[in-house]
Order: sequence, then structure tokens, then C-alpha cells
Amino acid sequence: MTRHRPESELSNLLTDILVWGGRDFHEQPVFAVYNMGGIRSNLAKGKVTVGDVNDMAPFENKICFLTLTGEKVTELFQQIAHRGGEGLSHAVRLVITKDGHLKSATINGEPVAPQKQYRIATLDYLAEGNDQLVAFKSGTDVVAPKAKENNVRYIIMSYFREKMAKGESVESQVEGRVVVD
Repeated sequence: MTRHRPESELSNLLTDILVWGGRDFHEQPVFAVYNMGGIRSNLAKGKVTVGDVNDMAPFENKICFLTLTGEKVTELFQQIAHRGGEGLSHAVRLVITKDGHLKSATINGEPVAPQKQYRIATLDYLAEGNDQLVAFKSGTDVVAPKAKENNVRYIIMSYFREKMAKGESVESQVEGRVVVD
């Protein structure tokens, strides 16, 4: 699986894993964001090792949950468009221009509702407004679990272990989560 903008197999997988990881913290995020800059290597087909995960996600990022209004979510999506795309989970669809403008955005097939509250999973680094995703700084009801299980690498490895224990393969594909038009 490769990593690249505006959308990649690997960024799709990692954001979907963040949504999946919410269950261990009694969270049900509507979507997740993972920065492309935080994904440092591709993931080869076959057995995934701890070393592979460390190479792919070398930073001490922690999972974080927060709530943004739809208005702030739209700002976030504009910031993501300006950067040429970031990792977004399955629920999100963005259409962006080549010059970094947001044309349209939906969550679960619906336009972003300005007054609605959206629960989001992301990395603590992004929740602090880093990588020019400053809309995250407006987050409320922030939950940043304080246990070893909150380490993003731990969550990724837990996902792969669970899939392996069930005899399931891990697959991901580009689905049109971020489209340049």
C-alpha cells in the first residue's frame, strides 16, 4: 500500500483504523483525519511486523477525539484542500481544485451541516492545530486517553492482530474520498 496525495490506499486504511480504534475508548467518531506527513513509508503486501508499523508511523502520536461544528469542519476541509489532501476516513468525500480550493464536501453522503456537531478521531499532533490544520484548535469535548493503548502505533498493530486472529486479510483502495477536479 502506498502513500500519496490527494488520497492513497494507506491513508485510507490508517484513518479507518482510527475510527475502528474509537471503540476501545467508548468513542464513535463520524470520521477521522491522518496527516500524510505522518505516514513515512509504504506498507508492503504480506505479514505486517512491528518494524513495518514503526517505519510507517515513527512518531509518538496519540489518538485524540474532539467535536467540531459543521462550520469548523468546513474550515478544516478547506485547509485540507489547500494542502492538496490528507488522510480521511470512509465517511468523507471531498472535491478539491488543482489550486487547493474546496469545491464540495459530504459526510455520509450528506452536505456538512453548519450547526451540527461532528465527533472526529485524529492524532494529538493535529488536534493541536499543526500541519496548518488550525480548525482543530476549535475542538470541544476533547478526549486524549492517557494509556499506552492510545499510541497510534499500538492501535494500528492491534488492528492487524485482530484481523490476523480472525483469518481476515487487510485491504484498502482509493475510493474517491478526495478527488481533484
